[in-house]
Amino acid sequence: MFLGQYHHTLDEKGRLTIPSAFREALTGGAFLSQGFDRNLMVMTADYFQQVYQRINAMSITDPAARLLRRLLLSSAYQVEVDKSGRILLPQTLREFIGSEAEAMVVGQGEYFEIWTPAEWSLQMQTLQDADANAGRFQTLNLSTGA
Repeated sequence: MFLGQYHHTLDEKGRLTIPSAFREALTGGAFLSQGFDRNLMVMTADYFQQVYQRINAMSITDPAARLLRRLLLSSAYQVEVDKSGRILLPQTLREFIGSEAEAMVVGQGEYFEIWTPAEWSLQMQTLQDADANAGRFQTLNLSTGA
């Protein structure tokens, strides 16, 4: 499971060091794709396959399904963690998030996200607004049972 947040730098070739706590889960490879915000998503090969199967089961006649397919699959790259624990972020994805030097690696359970520090800071400001959160999350049921 991918948890926590980590600040890392990119090297001159666009490689990002993956937190050591995340590396074992990526031994089978990973997929990197544009995220739903100004971020990137990194998924294990197994999780990416599950997402792909769900997308593939959607009707290609549905305009929203086609957009989702284009968003995730046209920007997806298979990546391997090198001996130094790094993955290469393709130039197009670095340009998408606007990062050349620094990144925040943020666990999301089944996958993790890559943000610029500035964009992550904006997300944190939003997430730390307790009054807004009370309204935002009131319809979500996080109860664990009886």
